[in-house]
Amino acid sequence: MIALAAFRLAAYVRSLRVFQALLLLLLLLAVMHGNAAPAGHEAVVLTDSAALIIPVLAWAARSLLDTEPDQQRLMSATSVGGSGRELSAGILAALAACAGLAALALAFGVLLGLAATPSGPVLGAAALLHVLAALAGTALGALTSRVILPSPAVSIMALLSGVLGILLLSASPLYWLTVPVIVWMRAADTDLLLDRLPELAGISLAWCLIGLTAYAWLRRTRP
Repeated sequence: MIALAAFRLAAYVRSLRVFQALLLLLLLLAVMHGNAAPAGHEAVVLTDSAALIIPVLAWAARSLLDTEPDQQRLMSATSVGGSGRELSAGILAALAACAGLAALALAFGVLLGLAATPSGPVLGAAALLHVLAALAGTALGALTSRVILPSPAVSIMALLSGVLGILLLSASPLYWLTVPVIVWMRAADTDLLLDRLPELAGISLAWCLIGLTAYAWLRRTRP
């Protein structure tokens, strides 16, 4: 399974599809961090980074899972001993790609987007939010991948609708019904991020796991 995950990740890079997400991410980061944020705004800037990169990460996960042709996916399932391992390898590869892009976004923000070095707790909170962003992007990308939604047009519309739904719900009193990215940003802006981090991280992790579980369940009815 690990070998298959590495194979899929390598195929994603060699196909050059990785540059679609990478270039989009770098463009977004360049706009976000065009001017270094003044001291005292470290939590706000890094939290905004974690929230705003989720659509790019979802695109990367979807693109990675779609790189492998359908017949190759069936062969992969046979070679690793079942569809469960093949599914896990795909998720692991997509998560690795998203984690790499999220780490790049965090490093970019810390090194180029801030006028002052963030404190340890703030940096730890920002790192956790970027991990959750990678998980959210992986889940959303998987749910809109070709094996679930064969039509490219429907898949892209579903991905964009998913991002929009997350933003709208997380901006409402029902923020607990999704990954509450807007609440992340509001908490950072009001200096409450560290206080609310356990609650927000718990909600976010729960919905990421629900999304990945839904993907696994939907895959049961598909080759």
